This record gives sequence, structure tokens and C-alpha cells, in this order.
Amino acid sequence: MNSLQFLRGVNTLMKTVKLCRQRSLVQVCANLSTGPQQQHGILYEFRTYSIKPSEMNNFMKLTKEHIDIRTAHSELTGYWTVELGGVNQVFHIWKYDDYTHRATVRAALGQDKEWQEKYMTKMLPLLDKQENEITYLVPWCQLMKPEKEGVYEIITFQMKPGGPAAWGKAFRAAINTHVNSGYSTLVGVFHSEFGLLNRVHVLWWHENADTRAAGRHKAHDDPRIVAAVRESVAYLVSQRNMLLIPTPFSPLK
Repeated sequence: MNSLQFLRGVNTLMKTVKLCRQRSLVQVCANLSTGPQQQHGILYEFRTYSIKPSEMNNFMKLTKEHIDIRTAHSELTGYWTVELGGVNQVFHIWKYDDYTHRATVRAALGQDKEWQEKYMTKMLPLLDKQENEITYLVPWCQLMKPEKEGVYEIITFQMKPGGPAAWGKAFRAAINTHVNSGYSTLVGVFHSEFGLLNRVHVLWWHENADTRAAGRHKAHDDPRIVAAVRESVAYLVSQRNMLLIPTPFSPLK
């Protein structure tokens, strides 16, 4: 091997090492920016409908009569009326295997004559507003189904930019501390994918509104919870909650 061939070999080796370092750095940065995510494509669509005040009873009656047409297309996770934290609203969660599945279902619904004629044409005039959001379950949480009927509370946390890599550890610790205290039952933790970003929804089950209030009072005096929340609140921008009453046709009761 002459000196020119040697220099060319060294140059190629250096380029290869540099490229590997760049790829490793990109992978590390990607992990830091996104944090851990579910390794499957399952997503949950949150839908919130604001109903005209004079039409709430009509909306619920119509939906109860024809929801089976809709659930023939895809899985309904839960359907609630908003009792506190909103007025004349319903909140529902739909599960999809992935975005292709959702698109296929939406297209099929548009072509479903029975759904369009019996429900959509009659339902739309009853609405004031519709909102939706795409979320996924955080990797460290599985969706749980309570053993008996009760009420639900969804708490929405708007976190500072940076994603789970910035605030995920502290947030998880706060939630797990609440769960381990036994003051309430965790149903699911969802992270936003479309809608407002850096938003986490935590869905809780309570036997009733009074047991929820009693548990909350105990939590405020529990030093374990106070310490965990104190750390996670440093990443918090705002939060809001709603008390939800499951409808007779909601899978989550």
C-alpha cells in the first residue's frame, strides 16, 4: 500500500466514524425531544360536543336510539355528559388501530346512508360546536375498566414545551403517588398528538362526587402527594377538570 492509498483509507475511516457519531446524536436528540411513546399505533380520539341548551334532551334521546349504527364501525371507549366544568356538553372517546383505520371508518360513515339519514341530518342542527383531539395512552399506563358504576373526572394538564423528556418523569411520579394512595382509581393517562401539544389528560373513576371530594381533601394533607406534586407543578402551565356522568350506552360506566 502506498502513502496515497493509506491516506485515502484513513480519510474514509474518519468519515465513517463521523457519520456514526452524527446518527447516534440524532437518535439521542430524538429520544430527548419526544420521550418514550407507545410502540403500537393505537390512538384515541377525544370528541367534545357543545349542545344548544334547549336541545340537550333531544340530542341525548337521538344518540341513545342510534349509537349502535356508529359503534358498528369502530370501538367506543366511553360516552359521558359533562356535569361540572362545562354546561350542555358531551364528551366521548373513540379507539382506532391507527390513522389509516380512522380514515377508513370516517369514509365508511360518510357513505352509511342509515347513519346519515337517521342520525347526522337530525343531530347537526342541535349542535353549537364540535371539538376533537387525537391522543395516545402513555407507555406506562394501560386503560383500566372500573368494576362498578360511578362518575368520572378528567383532568387536563397543559405542560410547558419540551414534551415528556422534560416533564414526563416528574409527572409520572405525581400520578403514581396518587394511585398508590388509594384515594381514587386511575382509568387512563393520555398524551395529545393533535390539538394543543404538551397536553396530558388523566381520567379518574370515583364512586360518586362526594367520595371524590373526600379523597381530594385527604390528598391535600398527604405529604407524599404534596411532595410529588410540588416537583411536577414546576412544569405546569394550567389545568382544568370536568366531572363526567356515563351515559347508559357508555362502555365505561
